[in-house]
Amino acid sequence: MSKWDARFMEMARLVATWTSCYTPGRAIGAVIVKDKRVMTTGYNGAPAGLPTCREKGECLRRKLGVESGTRAEVCFAIHAEQNAIIQAARLGISIDGSTLYCTHQPCSVCTRMIINAGIRRVVYEQGYPDAFSLELFHAAGIPLEQFDPATGGTKEC
Repeated sequence: MSKWDARFMEMARLVATWTSCYTPGRAIGAVIVKDKRVMTTGYNGAPAGLPTCREKGECLRRKLGVESGTRAEVCFAIHAEQNAIIQAARLGISIDGSTLYCTHQPCSVCTRMIINAGIRRVVYEQGYPDAFSLELFHAAGIPLEQFDPATGGTKEC
């Protein structure tokens, strides 16, 4: 399925460019796919109608010195995976049995949402320092695969 994996990862990278996150390198995109059809997309950014970190000109996490991979609740942004799942709920789209493509490994908060949403496979490109999310994926029996842009293939984590 590497041809399709490569296409959907490319789409996740494009969606990541829509981020309103102020921190360089923290542009994250997600695409939820079912039967080779895009169901929803999401990127990290402020909740609808609230000022974005870019508009504020600062990152709360940086300002407070919060280490990456910790204290996910201390952030104005909603994660890309969360936005994609929320969009599906708002639009009445079933994502049960789907695949999530994400530019970065999901954190443990997103992983719990992924499990409960019925997503059955996750493909990501870049790692994230949250070992607990790996434990959750393993315990839930959801394949977590890292995409290799050089080969277009994936390897299970």
